[in-house]
Amino acid sequence: MHRPDATGPIETEHGMIVPITPELIREMRLAREVVEEDDPVGRLVAEPQEYRIGPADILSITVWGHPELTIPAGEFRDAALQGYLVRDDGTLFYPYVGVITVAGKTISQVRAELTRRLAPYLNDPQLDVRVIDHRSQRAYVAGEVREPGVRTVTDVPLTVLEAISASGGLTPEADPRNATLTRDGEVIRLDLLALYESGDRAQNVLMRAGDVLNVPDRSSQKIFVMGEVTRPSSVEIPRRGITLAEALSDVGGPNQLSANPGRIYVIRAGVEEIPDVFHLDARSASGMMLAERFELRPRDVVYVDAAGLTRWNRFLTQILPSIGAVVAADRVLD
Repeated sequence: MHRPDATGPIETEHGMIVPITPELIREMRLAREVVEEDDPVGRLVAEPQEYRIGPADILSITVWGHPELTIPAGEFRDAALQGYLVRDDGTLFYPYVGVITVAGKTISQVRAELTRRLAPYLNDPQLDVRVIDHRSQRAYVAGEVREPGVRTVTDVPLTVLEAISASGGLTPEADPRNATLTRDGEVIRLDLLALYESGDRAQNVLMRAGDVLNVPDRSSQKIFVMGEVTRPSSVEIPRRGITLAEALSDVGGPNQLSANPGRIYVIRAGVEEIPDVFHLDARSASGMMLAERFELRPRDVVYVDAAGLTRWNRFLTQILPSIGAVVAADRVLD
């Protein structure tokens, strides 16, 4: 049986029960800081790179002084019809040059290649090359945004914040603290709340072609408060997080008549199906201060145990009728 006045971890048949102490809270905060320092988001932070051409892009190529090599725009022509379409194999055809591979190259690289290959035919050719329709590179925004869908990656860098803004912003049900960015098969968590409220620019990652940004809903952001409290129920975790004291307050606090404030437990999913169990003795003011500093996680279960007399009354209520029924049956058989 667990002793409410225990000061160290206690081993039970169901696992360890760890007292909530100032030392434990410090250890948890240090562990979280270490995780943040090793945050994989840092690997995504990079300087903007020059756009690389891909299949289906349309290029505008102008050779100054040689209008015959420039497709006339015309007053009512669509921009896409003014240029050269990059084929599926990454090539395009240009007069005098023939077929040239442009996919995977930057604008400056294509300009240099065309200049070199036109030089035998033109005297000091001066070229201007631009992408007038970006079609090859796409990123995706899904989940709790108002307009999920495809976002085109152009020569103007696309950040996470800009992608969300282009998607109409977040819905009221969004969970910005647990957004994810999937890149090259790796799923990395982004804390958009830190970006919005604290200006953490490290979360405002530059998106690349093929990235999938997903903003989940808040349905999993709940904790469950059970036992001897005024209103046992689930409690939704606000965007800023929630402490043990706040969770208890949200359900009306421990029942003044039946609760044992020395036996408050937090049950948290652990490894190998063995839960982590934390015990708080809130019989003193210092215990309630610890509750205010103990941060809960999604799917935590908070359980407030009953006082001794209540436990005994429940024993009488639930067990004695069964014993009485057995005794009555024995008398009938006799």
